[in-house]
Amino acid sequence: MTSKLLILPGDGIGPEIVAEAMKVLNVFVQEGSFSMETEYAPIGGAGYDAEGQPYPESTRRLANASDAILLGAVGGPQYDKLDRPLRPERGLLALRADLGLYANLRPAMLYEELASASSLKPELVANLDIMIVRELTGDIYFGQPRGIETLASGERRGFNTMVYTESEIERIGRTAFDIAMKRNKKLCSVDKANVLEATELWREVMIRVGKDYPEVELSHMYVDNAAMQLVRAPKQFDVVVTGNIFGDILSDAAAMLTGSIGMLPSASLNESRVGMYEPIHGSAPDIAGKRIANPLATILSVAMMLRYSLNQAVLADRIEKAVKTVLTQGYRTGDIYTEGMNKVGTAAMGDAVVAALRA
Repeated sequence: MTSKLLILPGDGIGPEIVAEAMKVLNVFVQEGSFSMETEYAPIGGAGYDAEGQPYPESTRRLANASDAILLGAVGGPQYDKLDRPLRPERGLLALRADLGLYANLRPAMLYEELASASSLKPELVANLDIMIVRELTGDIYFGQPRGIETLASGERRGFNTMVYTESEIERIGRTAFDIAMKRNKKLCSVDKANVLEATELWREVMIRVGKDYPEVELSHMYVDNAAMQLVRAPKQFDVVVTGNIFGDILSDAAAMLTGSIGMLPSASLNESRVGMYEPIHGSAPDIAGKRIANPLATILSVAMMLRYSLNQAVLADRIEKAVKTVLTQGYRTGDIYTEGMNKVGTAAMGDAVVAALRA
């Protein structure tokens, strides 16, 4: 079966890291273990430059016809003064909403070889393996009303609305429980039910859904305590499920426990398991074009794509094993470099993964 893939290199370092990820997919194509049709399209700043919109209509059509999407990154300072609807990040939000990508999977794993790169003591993070399941299409980022208004006094006021329906909460809850069933059957739901009615409902629905998963140990934690516990004792967590804004913050905090945000992939899935896969680190415009960016998060995003959308778990395992091999061999980009290691650039790191796959 041939998989239809949409490749969105995007902005900043996006084209550089996506190129290395495509090298990995092409290994499987060349050996005959994978078949794909690829289309490339602009999004974010690249979309605005090409067609005047961060999510061009041509990109939208291709996205809706794809089995999976690989995204580099969006954004750059040259777009900061555009009207808000035209900014690169709005293209990403529009794509998520268009495809109904409600479930954001953000793993935080610490490779043994990178333990010294974490900002926490090695004993606190050794063998760390957390999966954060973030609801992605609701909450304060999408709630209405929103805006900036001028009051009668002349003072301006900004406002956003945090809102969740029962069905939205149940949908992400079942996704998280299903993942917990495949891991250690332990799920922590993060909310702020003591203050926010929207998350009071969140907790009620999670408890109700949990009754359908009696094997899973469900716990609850307020988001402020969860943030503290992530840096105090992160290994107490296995699967964490939370809303959009809390998940945005907590997943970035969890990322730094692993030593570098440049190592972490992500998946965003809809109900049909069509997904968009991307590194979590952003477009890094300060190093764009220097060929020093770490491509491993993008390569690991390809592994997640193969696993969650394309039913190619064996190939996903091979990629993850190859990444561990190159780290064991001492290859390091600048963000994860320590003295005595072999410091390499973007392309050399991609080549090392390809060599490990072919070995």
